[in-house]
Amino acid sequence: MGISRRDFLKRTLSIAGATIIGSSTAAHALNTANERNWKLWAKKAEPHYPPHEDRYGVLVDTTACIGCRRCEWACNEWNKNPNRPIKEFEASVNQKQSVFDKVRRMHAENFTVVNRFISSKDGKPIYVKRQCMHCEEPGCLSACFVDAFRKTKEGSVLYNPSVCIGCRYCMIACPFDVPGYEYYEALNPQVSKCTMCYDRITKEGGVPSCVEICPAEVMRFGKRSDLINLAHERIRNNPGKYVDYVYGEHEVGGTSWLYLSSVPFDEIGLRTDIGKTPIPKTSKGFLFGVKMFEIVAAWPLVFGAYYAISKARKKAKTSHETSAEKKGKGHGEKH
Repeated sequence: MGISRRDFLKRTLSIAGATIIGSSTAAHALNTANERNWKLWAKKAEPHYPPHEDRYGVLVDTTACIGCRRCEWACNEWNKNPNRPIKEFEASVNQKQSVFDKVRRMHAENFTVVNRFISSKDGKPIYVKRQCMHCEEPGCLSACFVDAFRKTKEGSVLYNPSVCIGCRYCMIACPFDVPGYEYYEALNPQVSKCTMCYDRITKEGGVPSCVEICPAEVMRFGKRSDLINLAHERIRNNPGKYVDYVYGEHEVGGTSWLYLSSVPFDEIGLRTDIGKTPIPKTSKGFLFGVKMFEIVAAWPLVFGAYYAISKARKKAKTSHETSAEKKGKGHGEKH
């Protein structure tokens, strides 16, 4: 089967990049969650981020969250991340050294975290769940030159560790500081993040594990368009309860996760300086320069590989011709 020049270059760069960076990610086995999700997606693969009216999303009402952290436990449990008994998560609020004493971010072993902020309105705590926002036009996807990310028609942004070379441009491109990296894995590190439980939501009636376990019904899973309408309806029907804005409706082109808040969003750890333009459009020039640098840096390896292959083919051809000549002479002598 033939291979296009584009695919040849992409594969060559993947190999070259792996050599440059020293990552053996492409050779190691996929983790359970990524393998499940990527295989499911591959069956109905679509390029990059196709527009789709029926994408799923999650609406998070931060005024309802009680900080129990059951969502963290459920996420770890489902994705086979290092886990602890659920009671340890629930008890963290009352511990002398509370997990809420500092603002945490997602990392390789925690795809979601809950942070605590203090309301500027009444001084009461506000608990905010964070995870991958699953952007409509993902920055991580546009930054990856080996196509290790895909945006599904359901809304999830998935990562394929089998082609990742560990460059970590996705971490730089993400405006929400989402992708984590397994720095503690010396030989087989990979990027990790929330998948919006793709393997669950593609089943009839399935919802993300964090949504299912929430005792306070903080999160609502459904079609993104319906959730946006529901969010605006709650704002209209509850004057003074919410800021008159749905976070994620327009941020960086829109996200699958949406938020309601009683205080300005920058007071609960959500960025308000990222604008409405999708990251791929604002970073196009920079990313082109980065990719061109990778291509230039990889060319010595490309030419080296080409020379080695050509030399090997020439040697094999010469050997074959010599062998054929000897056989011919042998037949001649017999006659």
